[in-house]
Amino acid sequence: MATKGTLPPRLDTTRHPLVYEVNTRVLLQELTLEADRKITLGTIPDKVLDEWAGLGFDAVWLMGIWTTGALGRDIAMEHAGLQSDYRSVLSDLVDDDVLGSPYAVKAYAVSPLLGGAEGLKRLRMRMAKKGLGVILDYVGNHTARDHRWIASNPDLFVNGTPDQVEANPDRYFRTETSAGPRDIAYGRDPSFPGWTDTAQLNYFNPELRKRMMRVLGKIADQCDGVRCDMAMLTLNSVFERTWGTSILSEGGSVPETEFWSEAMTKVRESHPRFLFIAEAYWNMGWDLQNLGFDYTYDKRLYDRLLHEGAASVHDHLTADLKFQLKSVRFIENHDEQRAAEALPSPLWHCAAATIMSTIPGMALFHEGQLDGRVVKLPVQLGRRPAENPSPMIECFYEKLLECVRSSVFREGEWSLLQARPAWHENGTWQNFISSWWDGGPRGTRFVVVNYSPHSGQCYIPLPVDPAKGALEFRDLMGPAIYYREPAGVAGKGMFFDLPGYALHIFDVIWGR
Repeated sequence: MATKGTLPPRLDTTRHPLVYEVNTRVLLQELTLEADRKITLGTIPDKVLDEWAGLGFDAVWLMGIWTTGALGRDIAMEHAGLQSDYRSVLSDLVDDDVLGSPYAVKAYAVSPLLGGAEGLKRLRMRMAKKGLGVILDYVGNHTARDHRWIASNPDLFVNGTPDQVEANPDRYFRTETSAGPRDIAYGRDPSFPGWTDTAQLNYFNPELRKRMMRVLGKIADQCDGVRCDMAMLTLNSVFERTWGTSILSEGGSVPETEFWSEAMTKVRESHPRFLFIAEAYWNMGWDLQNLGFDYTYDKRLYDRLLHEGAASVHDHLTADLKFQLKSVRFIENHDEQRAAEALPSPLWHCAAATIMSTIPGMALFHEGQLDGRVVKLPVQLGRRPAENPSPMIECFYEKLLECVRSSVFREGEWSLLQARPAWHENGTWQNFISSWWDGGPRGTRFVVVNYSPHSGQCYIPLPVDPAKGALEFRDLMGPAIYYREPAGVAGKGMFFDLPGYALHIFDVIWGR
């Protein structure tokens, strides 16, 4: 069982963790209907936990377990744009389906509707026995608009002056506080309008920083790691760019240290192996890693897999290995379009999933991804539409996860390989992404993907000892078996002629 300051064994030792994101509110609703009785965190059936563990996941991200408020739900109900989104995915929408955003947190207490703190505690103990860690959300940038601090301590939030409110009335809401009426800013990303169900915290206020560190400490008592929502927004440079005019003009100052470095140091005094995972954009993952984050979102790889092609993906994978090992790879999550929709060719979907799953770092999978679901559910909803699973996608992920949960991928050494032209003026070699995992006594894996809709040919030189015996390449994703002499594949390379989006994950065996 996981205890304070430790992690489940696989999550603690692997260099290539597999994490599964589930929409907790939706999961419990579906389990309740299936069981015909109320299912909470503490009573999730063993078969569900066994499935998570059997697929090879090291941790499950229980998205959306904190207490949200009535005001957030009211705003979600009244928002015209969101209503359109709801009805586009649920033609039979009823009011009870709208719960409000789980990212408008009223209190960092497990929602009583989901089983409360005791339910989470029981679930965590049961998951730990199966080798599964628990990841929870931390929404540091903002709170719900009905968070108790707004009434009691409004200076913990970004307050607007009359001139600022007059210039940008859509960025603030007026509310009564212990200090009288105040105009509080909506939480926001500087590139977009504010989230109207949230209130922006003031990270240049020393008292706010202390309080949020205490919040993180209490969360750390209940799980093995946190996924920090929009983590880059609390960096001093970003916060100053977004809110500096408001705060500095009122006598505030830029802190000398970064909140994250202070907070992670503080939490790790009592939870030394606690994981910090940053949702990060604008290519700021490296900055956040340098502050102490264990893992940061690799949104750039996601964009390249969807929009930029194999050459761009290959270039991305030449980055420093330290960065790669701390990157979170994904092809969907609750913020992004479903992979089966964004990558409409099932073969393309499978090729992208293979690449993101067989490179260093954390591989993040999203509930429904393994079934080929196509409907992206607004986070404000507590019910999703029924969808027929894709047998092809289900079969593919069953094989893929069986491959990548092996110790070769968990503990082996990875290297990116470089394809060569098969013949003059044939440029299709540039569409191949290939890599090599050396697991020592655990074995060796060789991954090849033609990341293109067109057939391609190439040679791929392999890092093998020419003096060793003959090699057998046994495909773990299909029936292919090849026998090669090491001198040939180490020199000129191993020849491939693959259809569009074809892939192999080879078990490499010496001496056959």
